[in-house]
Amino acid sequence: MRIWVYPGSFDPITNGHIDVINRASKLCDKLIIAVLVNNNKQPAFSLQERVELIKCVFADRPDIEIESFSGLLINFMKGKNAKCIIKGLRAVSDYEYELQMALLNKNFAPDIETLFMMSSINYSFLSSSIVKELAKNGGKIDGLVPECIREAVTRKFQIGL
Repeated sequence: MRIWVYPGSFDPITNGHIDVINRASKLCDKLIIAVLVNNNKQPAFSLQERVELIKCVFADRPDIEIESFSGLLINFMKGKNAKCIIKGLRAVSDYEYELQMALLNKNFAPDIETLFMMSSINYSFLSSSIVKELAKNGGKIDGLVPECIREAVTRKFQIGL
């Protein structure tokens, strides 16, 4: 079974993430969306909230699992018997950072590959940070996040963090 992992903070998940997930899931048997605990970031949504939002989006997809993890991605991958990391790229600046991480991961786990997927042009501008900024300032986030979580994201910023 080809098990791949798409890691990220997903704070919140966006339609850009969804695009990469849908495309990557066609290339493997199971895709695990791995929601990471990043102690260097202060997320707007708790880990549990982020996992629940993603589960809402993919409730009808048995080929996609949603899990959280902390620590090294490589250790998570080994525990899941996963062989490929999916990374979405929007710009050259994303590539520079992700290349370093891919090379580091390859050094520690030579049997695990990293696959870079370019963002669809429709989402090349989109990030979780942009969604949060729009929501905080009363902007519309329609078309930027999945419809089933739009209200939850908007509500989060209406009542405050």
